[in-house]
Amino acid sequence: MKGRVLVAGFATRHVAQSAHRAGYEVCAVDHFCDQDLAWCTEDREKFDELDDLPDAISRIARRHTFDLFVPTSGAEDLPTTIPLCGSPRDRIARFLDKLETQHFFDACAVPVPRFLAPGEYPAMIKPRRGAGGWRNAIIHDKKEMAAWEALYPDVPFIRQELVAGIAASVCCVTDGIRARAIAANEQYLRGSGESAFGFCGSVTPFEHPLCRQMMAAAENVAAASGCRGTIGIDFVAGDDSAWAIEVNPRFQGTVDTVEMACGCNLFDLHVSACRGRLPEPVPRPRQVAARSILFADRDMTLAADLSPLKAFVADIPWPGTHFEAGQALVSVYGWGTTRASALAVLDKHITTVRQYMR
Repeated sequence: MKGRVLVAGFATRHVAQSAHRAGYEVCAVDHFCDQDLAWCTEDREKFDELDDLPDAISRIARRHTFDLFVPTSGAEDLPTTIPLCGSPRDRIARFLDKLETQHFFDACAVPVPRFLAPGEYPAMIKPRRGAGGWRNAIIHDKKEMAAWEALYPDVPFIRQELVAGIAASVCCVTDGIRARAIAANEQYLRGSGESAFGFCGSVTPFEHPLCRQMMAAAENVAAASGCRGTIGIDFVAGDDSAWAIEVNPRFQGTVDTVEMACGCNLFDLHVSACRGRLPEPVPRPRQVAARSILFADRDMTLAADLSPLKAFVADIPWPGTHFEAGQALVSVYGWGTTRASALAVLDKHITTVRQYMR
């Protein structure tokens, strides 16, 4: 084994699985603690609210000695005495604030949706802090704006112009000075509710005329960010322009499809980048990989065991887990030589999984 690593954050299965495949002993602090997280870790701590995360980390750290600490969403800026393998806290801070992120993009001369003045509509409203697109909303007039502010009082936010295009991202690795773009990804968004702009799947590689432009811009952004390891830059890809949206200074939800498409191990690339080594040559896609997150359409208890489907599902709940309507249930995958064939396989697998969800 290469050492023992602690992966901590709201969701860790994708990172823990990659670390396990890379040859590390892995422990995790995770909100879900699904079956397949147990398969690739030697110990786990479960927590409910993000405020509980530091205590959960302390508990598991008392039981083990760790060589590396790798944070995921929700743990990026937590202090730790375990050697950090990732972006320094002082570099991360500006990317957890959407206003500061936009100023950063402006400094990098990367196209971004412009800020709107109060009273300009329609507007994309985003809380300055928060991940997963939660509470982002398209606001059309003063009445809708007042309703949003009543629903989320005292929440600082930014107002941006609407830009039309496809949600996309670029996965990069960076040593804090240089960067390499590994893959461009098409992203699926939920489309409704408080998390209408939340991630719910990806296709790798993204097939779009602006992909090279986005990957070049992402490399420049990642190199200037001062981050280390694997990070993601989100874009909206329009017909003639690609607008930068966010920097995710951590492992992204696209890990699975990037690894499946490119045949690489992102955890190995992450550790190497943190130690000053970038991949030469950069891994290239060998196939198209697709992931879709399925959500509960009602309050339900999943009685079935989905582990027999592990060849094409992940984030596998324990039988008897209760879900409220709208909660994430399971991830499903498809793959093929083309986007169309990968999505066809994905649809077939989704049909199979849904038979277990009745």
